[in-house]
Amino acid sequence: MSTRLAKGGRLIDRTTKLEFSFNGKRLTGHPGDTLASALLANDQMLVGRSFKYHRPRGIVAAGPEEPNALVNLGTGARHEPNQRVTTTELFDGLEATSQNHWPSLEFDVGAINNKLSRFLPAGFYYKTFLFPRAFWKHVFEPIIRKSAGLGKAPKDRDADRYEQAYAFCDLLIAGGGLAGLQAALIAGQAGLRVIVMEQAAHWGGRAPVDGVLVDGVPAGDWVEATLSALAKMENVTLRARCMVAGVYDHGYVLADERVADHTPGDGRPKHRLWRIRAGRILAATGAIERPLAFAGNDVPGVMLAASARDFVVNFGISPGDRTVVVTNNDDAYLTAIALKQAGLDVAAIVDARDNPTGPGVDKARALGLRVASGKAVAKVKGGKRVVGVALCAQAGEGTATEELPCEAVAMSGGWSPVVHLWSHCGGKLLWDESLSCFRPDAARPPLNHDGSAMVLALGAANGHFLAGDVLADASQVAAEAVKLAGKAPGHGAKVATNPLEGATMAPVWVMPQGAPVKLRSKMWLDYQNDVKVSDVQLAAREGYVSVEHTKRYTTLGMATDQGKLSNINGLAILADSLNIAIPEVGTTTFRPPYAPVTLGALAGESRGTIFQPVRQTPMHGWHEGQGAYLEPVGLWRRPFCYPRSGENHEQAVHREILNTRDNVGLLDASTLGKILVKGPDAGRFLDMLYTNVMSSLPVGKCRYGLMCNEQGFLSDDGVVVRLAEDTWLCHTTSGGADRIHGWMEDWLQCEWWDWQVYTANVTEEYAQIAVAGPKARMLLERLGGMDVSAESFPFMTMKEGTLAGLPVRAYRISFSGELSYELAVPAGHGLALWEALVREGAALGVMPYGTEAMHIMRAEKGFIMIGDESDGTVIPQDLNLDWAISKKKADYLGKRGQERNHLVNPDRWKLVGLETLDGSVIPDGAYAAAEGVNANGQRNVEGRVTSTYYSPTLKRGIAMGLVKGGMARLGESVTFPKVGGGQVVARIVDPVFYDKEGAKQNV
Repeated sequence: MSTRLAKGGRLIDRTTKLEFSFNGKRLTGHPGDTLASALLANDQMLVGRSFKYHRPRGIVAAGPEEPNALVNLGTGARHEPNQRVTTTELFDGLEATSQNHWPSLEFDVGAINNKLSRFLPAGFYYKTFLFPRAFWKHVFEPIIRKSAGLGKAPKDRDADRYEQAYAFCDLLIAGGGLAGLQAALIAGQAGLRVIVMEQAAHWGGRAPVDGVLVDGVPAGDWVEATLSALAKMENVTLRARCMVAGVYDHGYVLADERVADHTPGDGRPKHRLWRIRAGRILAATGAIERPLAFAGNDVPGVMLAASARDFVVNFGISPGDRTVVVTNNDDAYLTAIALKQAGLDVAAIVDARDNPTGPGVDKARALGLRVASGKAVAKVKGGKRVVGVALCAQAGEGTATEELPCEAVAMSGGWSPVVHLWSHCGGKLLWDESLSCFRPDAARPPLNHDGSAMVLALGAANGHFLAGDVLADASQVAAEAVKLAGKAPGHGAKVATNPLEGATMAPVWVMPQGAPVKLRSKMWLDYQNDVKVSDVQLAAREGYVSVEHTKRYTTLGMATDQGKLSNINGLAILADSLNIAIPEVGTTTFRPPYAPVTLGALAGESRGTIFQPVRQTPMHGWHEGQGAYLEPVGLWRRPFCYPRSGENHEQAVHREILNTRDNVGLLDASTLGKILVKGPDAGRFLDMLYTNVMSSLPVGKCRYGLMCNEQGFLSDDGVVVRLAEDTWLCHTTSGGADRIHGWMEDWLQCEWWDWQVYTANVTEEYAQIAVAGPKARMLLERLGGMDVSAESFPFMTMKEGTLAGLPVRAYRISFSGELSYELAVPAGHGLALWEALVREGAALGVMPYGTEAMHIMRAEKGFIMIGDESDGTVIPQDLNLDWAISKKKADYLGKRGQERNHLVNPDRWKLVGLETLDGSVIPDGAYAAAEGVNANGQRNVEGRVTSTYYSPTLKRGIAMGLVKGGMARLGESVTFPKVGGGQVVARIVDPVFYDKEGAKQNV
């Protein structure tokens, strides 16, 4: 049985006990325990069931690579499914339940699948669920959906909070083991800003467990001294319990810090998601031990040899009174020695190599341990726990030669460098034949913008598994990183020694090598998804020669551990089945995150009322005080209208329009997108983004521009202003600012990365006010400070100066068709300018107007609205905007798309004005009926309404729409059927209903 040893356990505090429960059973542990070590201390070997066959599963690893031991953690508002017991720190009151079984963990009805396994091989679902077709919706799909997943999804609102933080550094070191700490010393002494992140709660990695000496002292002592030295350096930051989840372009890193996982309810955020910009990243992420493939290697009690060693040394845990160690390399001998020194019985060290030699082998034999060389495990005996193993010759076909009773099996199939962070940004790998693993190819690293390596791997992550080699490699790589940063490297430890100097391994993937299919169908590669050796071989026979296809066909590596234990073994077996070398098979794609990150951390504070924070302009409080009716526009709240006592909304809108046409109106236009584009190539960049030419725009001038997507469809519009020789300000729609800015950055970072262009979304840095109406100039003259005369300030120009003593950038542009100025001021001055305009404009009849009045006035002028006249299928030419498309430019985004046959078809619907014969308002979105019926028996249509309003200025209904034939049909009538019967007849007219010559806006 597994139990707590009477002594030992370097990480636990035996003076204090903690109570926790598993499946309702009350158990005890100590501070410093993980849930895994505490369960083993209480002889809880069975912890879960596998996904497909519901086979019994136990703890196989000791870190984030654990595929089996996933539990539901907590209850109610603190319930979390799929939590690894190996990374969950024990705390008092912890409640955990096992997953994926019914009615109980010990007796699971789903285990019938295991009896039917011969009928449920890899890919069976691709073949089974095709026929009969009618069964999919009503039989197969409901069953699949019901059985999908492992844990139970939370139902209550999360009681914890999460936060996000930002950091910058010259050097980010992922991993706080021997290599990471050595690199931190060298870089810290050089004066670099260094952040070291270690995913575990404790520093030092494997070195303190494995008896490593650093500069002649135990590794644990060296680690403590090094941490103390680093803590005194102001330029070095140390963060434990912080997993570097992903590395992205330009040194952008995401890291997940488990702040209060182990202290729930203490008021601190549970997780903190770090967003870091690093000059360079050092991947000191270590290596993961691989399992061996032998029949029954999934029985609870079979675990990785190094993990068994961790439980013994770190937590004082006996995985079993009698253990069989199975290996193809020297490292597992350390486990056998650690078990022996802890007073536990080692039945045998089963070594697949014919004649193993070395310090570890010699020491094991000196301790009286039996080394069965050239042997293999034919079969592990036991169901819900190990009771013994049958041995056979590794070179044979699995005929048992003897049986050994035991309670645990510690297996080691070699080590795989953790190359995930190296690979996230395109770092390439090479196959190391001597170590039988993929390791980083130093000649093909992920690159910074200057062509230097963005990520450097070191230590075990770089394929160096012995302590001396790890320390030397860490010193060399850290010094290289420091020199790349333009500094002189400092000094770390000089030498490290390891009990296994000169260790070797043999590439053994299957035990025994000639195992028949009966044994191969019980050799597990992916423990969680129940993928066997025979499944990969079946995929190869069925033609899945690509590793990516095999992965999807078998689900190998698609479990929550993302193949950390299974991938290399699976690749080796696939290569053998295809009779090719492992490098020819290649690897699957490593994608972030390295280990699961909770959705709470990714969301941070963006939940509840601030899931999408309501954006407010600087004048928002004034609008509320005036009783404005607010409507959502994107994430903004904008005044729809300002109803007075006794008015409905329609009456208020009409009053606002007429007052703006006769006197002067104020519109809060602060929500308009404002994107600054700057740099030597900014004009070139904008010429590609807009359909017309922006590079030729003189400084101080404005120009209306259209943006299209790659397919040629209209995406956004707005006025562009040239502020300086290398600087433009692009206005966008209120809802388009973030989207357009992201789109700009997408092109700059992914396609035109070598162009010298810089963008900034400054939307919320400025308040913007439209002053419109025949008395607009009079109002600004009352404020004083700027010459706003027609001669000094003509239409489509920009001026900077002061108004009412405030710094103002004024634009002579109009969306209402009236004399208009748009005034931009720093956001902090927005309310002051607004109130000054209201105060000085009182004698001129000033009134604020809302978005609906703005929409109607722009429709009266025939101005388009993105989202009304455009819907993702409309090109500028459909809207009669050919004048805004340059005939001189060789290219712009969307140009080739607009040349496709169906977009140059003369039968496309074009923009027109629509004027009802009886003065009524056409229903919004109505379609114009045409003669005949279509193939579906429905009446043909020849157009649709895009915008429709009652115009108080013209005192009749007006509309804009897209109609077949467009402006060539002026004067013709079209019919719009109404819902519920009846119809509206409208005449096709010019879409400009008001002041077509523009005399009012140009005055």
